[in-house]
Amino acid sequence: MTALEAVAVHLPPLAEPIEPVGQRLGLTDRQIKLFRRFHGLDRIRTDPDGDLTDLLTAAAKALAPLRGNEHRVKYVLHARSLPIAAPYPHNPLHDALGRLGLTRARAFTVTHHACAGSLLALDVAGRLLAADPDPEATALILAGEKTFTRDARIVPETALFGEGAAACLVRAGGEHGRVLSYAVDQRGEFDGRLADDPELMQRYQRSYPELMVAVMEAALEEAGESWDSIRLLLPHNVNQISWQRICRQIGYPPDRVVLDNVPAVGHSFAADILLNHHTATTRGLLRRGDRYLAAASGIGATFAAMVLQH
Repeated sequence: MTALEAVAVHLPPLAEPIEPVGQRLGLTDRQIKLFRRFHGLDRIRTDPDGDLTDLLTAAAKALAPLRGNEHRVKYVLHARSLPIAAPYPHNPLHDALGRLGLTRARAFTVTHHACAGSLLALDVAGRLLAADPDPEATALILAGEKTFTRDARIVPETALFGEGAAACLVRAGGEHGRVLSYAVDQRGEFDGRLADDPELMQRYQRSYPELMVAVMEAALEEAGESWDSIRLLLPHNVNQISWQRICRQIGYPPDRVVLDNVPAVGHSFAADILLNHHTATTRGLLRRGDRYLAAASGIGATFAAMVLQH
């Protein structure tokens, strides 16, 4: 059974208030106030002096169990939201492997699930390790991206992106972070540029809560769990209001949704789930045996959820 051995995060030192961020994006005062007062955003983490290789390397180096066990890493997966992360022929993932001494690992990117990509990466890593004859083999998942274009900085009326990064060591079995189920639903009818298509944006916003709840309940059913048995919900950090609305819809306590990183970090692409996992474990919000649910959606659109046991 796939298990998360350790999770680490890297938050760039610059935490910039959303007002100057919004001004650079050409947002009106009303739009900026909407992000702060309605969506609950305060600051965005960025690293103007570092590149993607720096982000991924810093997150991996924060993984204490990785040091001295580099030879056990058979697979490295970058959970990437954006199809393009760097101009050809640069390869930030392979550059990071060189810095980390993981040049013998098989490395690749998983994409096309956008900000739900970390859940896809966990599922793929588990499948690879289950088929690997080496019982000591591990996989390293990296998540985090640069806000290098306007599309990589904002989801209109919804979220502002940050540059938080995360790393996760995965084993084929273990006692921590055991994956009990994984559900995914891809809806190509919402593929397109939301910023340029108001009608598409409205249809996506109307359908979002129902589709998000449906995929979470599919994961619960597969795991044999219910909302009553779920200790915590680890969301993607798109904003606070959308998750508060979903909580009202399903009758789940909002104070059991880990939303701490929304105002302090911003929406860090596919790294959100791992960032919130790290927050939950370091704050002692999970006890041994607790079931918890991770859920994310990605523009395009992908909806995914995973039930785990602490």
